[in-house]
Amino acid sequence: MPHQAADYRGRFAPSPTGELHFGSLVAALASWLRACNRDGQWLLRIDDIDPPREVPGSAQVILTTLSQLGLIGAALPVYQSQRGKAYAQALRQLQDDGHAFPCWCSRADLEEASATHRDGRCISPRHNDREPAWRLRVPDVDITFDDGLQGMQHQNVREAVGDFVLRRADGMWGYQLACVVDDAFQGITEVVRGCDLLGSTPRQILLQRLLGLPTPAYLHLPLAVDAHGRKLSKSRDAPAVDVAGPLAALASALRFLGQPVPSAEDVASLLRVAARGLDFAPLRCIPTKPWP
Repeated sequence: MPHQAADYRGRFAPSPTGELHFGSLVAALASWLRACNRDGQWLLRIDDIDPPREVPGSAQVILTTLSQLGLIGAALPVYQSQRGKAYAQALRQLQDDGHAFPCWCSRADLEEASATHRDGRCISPRHNDREPAWRLRVPDVDITFDDGLQGMQHQNVREAVGDFVLRRADGMWGYQLACVVDDAFQGITEVVRGCDLLGSTPRQILLQRLLGLPTPAYLHLPLAVDAHGRKLSKSRDAPAVDVAGPLAALASALRFLGQPVPSAEDVASLLRVAARGLDFAPLRCIPTKPWP
C-alpha cells in the first residue's frame, strides 16, 4: 500500500551505474537540505531496473558515500529491483482501464517507418513467437505544472513523446511507471532533482492521474555541465566525489546551489546550518550551470 504522507517527504533515487559524481551529489544534497529545512524526512531509493547498465557493487558504494557525507536516509532504501509485483499491479490497472496496449514494434521498425506511436495502437504485425512491449495509450491532453524553480511548464505528452513504454519486450520495467509507483509508495510530497528529468515530469503526472495516485510538487535544479556544456555523468567519466575531504565536497556543491558555505568543523554542523538558511531563489529559471 502507498504510504499516506501528511508531512514533507523528499527522496534521492540514484541509478547504480557507477560511483557518486558531482552532479549526483548536487541532487542528493539539495533534496536532503530541502527535507531538513521543511522538518521532513529524506528517503533513498535505488533505481536498479536496468541490469545491463548496472555496475556491480555501485549501489552500496553510493550509499556508503552518502553516509560519509552525512546524507543518511530516514528509512532503509527501497530497491526497484524488488518492486516488480507493484509495477505489475499498476500495469494491470492500466490494462483493465484500457490505457495500455501491447506493441511488437522494435526501434528498427519505428526508425524505418519514421514513426512515433501516437494513435494508441501497434503499427507492426503481431508476433506470436515473442512477447510484446506494453505502451501507454496517451490521450491528447495538455499537462501543466508549476515547477519550484523552472516556473510554469506545459506539454502535450502525445505530441511530445507519443505512446511511451511501460514494460519492455524483455520484461524490464519502464522508468516512468516505476518512478510513479515508488514515489506514491514512499509518500513523496516533493521531488527535487536535476533539469535533465524535467521533460519526464508530464509523463509521470499523466500516469499519476490515470492510476489515481497523488502528484507531488516538483523542483528541478540546474544541471551541472562541463566546459563543453555536456551533462556530468558516469558515462562521460565524471570524477567520483572525494569522500576523503567531505567538507570540501559539500562546500563545492553548496556553492553550485547558490548557498553560502557555513564555517563548520564537521559535516553535521555544516549541513544543519546550511539547511536552516536554505534559499533556492538564486537558481530560479537556470536550467544548466558549468562545473567547476
